[in-house]
Amino acid sequence: MIRIGVDTGGTFTDFVVEEAGRLTRFKLPSTPDDPSRAVLEGIRRALGARGGIVLHGTTVATNALLTRGGARVALVATAGFEDVLQIGRQARPELYRLEPRVPAPLVPARLRLGLAERVGPRGETLRALGEPALRATVRKVAGLKPDAVAVALLHAYANPAHERRVAAALRRAGLRVSVSHELAPEFREYERTATTVANAYVQPVLELYLTRLARRLGAGRTLWVMSSSGGLMRPDRAAREPVRTLLSGPAGGVAAALRLGRALGRTRLITFDMGGTSTDVALLDGEPEPSLERTLEGLPLRVPMLDIHTVGAGGGSYVRADATGALRTGPESAGADPGPAAWGEGDEPTLTDAHLVLGTLWPEFLLGPPADRDLAEDAFAGLAGRLGLSVERAARGALDVADAVMERALRRISVERGHDPSDFTLVSFGGAGGLHAARLASRLGVRRVLAPLDAAAFSAWGLLGSAARSEHSAPVLRRLDEMPPARLERLLDALERRVRAGLRREGARRVTLVRRVDLRYAGQSYELTVPFGPRLRQAFDAAHRRAYGVCDPSRPVEVVSLRVRGAGPAPRAPLPGFEKQPYLRRFLRPTVYFGRPVPVVPAAELGPREVLKGPAFVLTFASTIVVPEGWQAGRAAAGAVELVAAETRGARRSPGRAGAKSPRRAPGNPAAKPARRSPGSR
Repeated sequence: MIRIGVDTGGTFTDFVVEEAGRLTRFKLPSTPDDPSRAVLEGIRRALGARGGIVLHGTTVATNALLTRGGARVALVATAGFEDVLQIGRQARPELYRLEPRVPAPLVPARLRLGLAERVGPRGETLRALGEPALRATVRKVAGLKPDAVAVALLHAYANPAHERRVAAALRRAGLRVSVSHELAPEFREYERTATTVANAYVQPVLELYLTRLARRLGAGRTLWVMSSSGGLMRPDRAAREPVRTLLSGPAGGVAAALRLGRALGRTRLITFDMGGTSTDVALLDGEPEPSLERTLEGLPLRVPMLDIHTVGAGGGSYVRADATGALRTGPESAGADPGPAAWGEGDEPTLTDAHLVLGTLWPEFLLGPPADRDLAEDAFAGLAGRLGLSVERAARGALDVADAVMERALRRISVERGHDPSDFTLVSFGGAGGLHAARLASRLGVRRVLAPLDAAAFSAWGLLGSAARSEHSAPVLRRLDEMPPARLERLLDALERRVRAGLRREGARRVTLVRRVDLRYAGQSYELTVPFGPRLRQAFDAAHRRAYGVCDPSRPVEVVSLRVRGAGPAPRAPLPGFEKQPYLRRFLRPTVYFGRPVPVVPAAELGPREVLKGPAFVLTFASTIVVPEGWQAGRAAAGAVELVAAETRGARRSPGRAGAKSPRRAPGNPAAKPARRSPGSR
């Protein structure tokens, strides 16, 4: 059956179609007013009247949360704890700001209701939930006319009986309900409440989108949705638990990078996904471990998510000057409408316009409406005049600022977490990734960059190789020496049964299971997750030493939670090949960026052993790879172009390859810092 990977972005919606072992891909401008229009148009173009399987990475829930365009939500909490959502952790978000900006809670005070009931931390009932109090609360909630209701009662992770009664009564009243013990059966009241509220906030939006999309798909077509943890789920589950889709689109790119790395024998990867609206980065050191400590728009979310960091820098990011006259890029983006100034609809310059001005992009190879380099220069002329710069210098400055923003993001997921970037390979994708990848790699000390041939639709390709996934957890909060191994086994067996049942509902018959345990030293506030096994204590001490540099084998250890993650069989998606594209040809192009004519080479015309020395450009489907001076490009296996810093060509060690050994460089060693001069800068 034909399978289609669909990834919706802020500027383009990407499609990769697999039919009889062959891949085709195309892009359509996104339709922000109704994302389903672009999705359905692409499916119609790919399938015609035929059936197929649609695998969808969506940003609908993410955009609803980021733009505060979600539903009117009511919150039911234990009496006295209605304001947990607003109090939070009382952490100061901006330490040196006299008046820090704290995002308003998703549920205002007038929509937060207290319920007379109380459960203790061991699950004991301290105050029974009376029927009169329950009926009165349901009447109050119904009178508020919310679009959705979040129910988060105190210690419901230990005993969900009260939450179940409340949820059942609200559903009988015809209300849409999100319940904390179903979404995040974890201790920490604030995080559990925030997760439940976020789910309720975006649920009506995503439910409407998926219902409309499924109805209009037509007969013989099956829809799957990518989750934030890197697995697929049915649309009905995604509609019930949309908080699990908040990183749906970027997760497809991480899955694709992992698969490409495996094909090349590389397990240490940094992903760099620069699209039209934002840049997403992640670090992969072996198998990715979904994280439960994720904050989005100021909200902590306790559901499994791949550890992806996002910044507002993309090809469509606006370039502006702030009140001090300093250049700024993003986070606002021109998106698909009006798009870059070169499209003729907007008059504010974007990063795409900066590349057109400097000659690293060319109008004839840009997707979307016809582009005009003169319009890009006109947009930068006004900004340059206000700053007293030439048009070219303003455009180059915009790229330098964007690089600084993206470099900080890459350092945050690597250096700040104890990793040396030079031990990793940078995997660059997204329509704009190849334009910046080598420059950023130089700043980080990374010596190898992989640019997939399908970089502009890489996340959509990643969906084709993804499998159904499910994860369940159970709180324990007991000392390890009080929990016999047999008891832990019984609890994990119960979780396994829930995971298997969930995956059977998703259609998976063969299931791979992974058991994990959250542990911490007694008295600590946060825990580490380690694989379950006979030497659990030793595994935790080793993990603590890796994470913090110290461990204490004499100190008691506490079991916080147990986790079981399961996945169905992953389908095999073919790797893209170096097929020729008639509209791409080899030629010389003078550029302001490099100050002289440089070769422009389609990836398919690179000989199997050809080494293209920078400065040069390599063209792939809908993307351009900049090869700066001091770098070389050539073919890699598995459908990718590999960029190598010239001094490492022929070196005995290949950074990022599985099992490679190298002397570690201290990230703070000034002598080891890479040069920060941008290629071609004065």
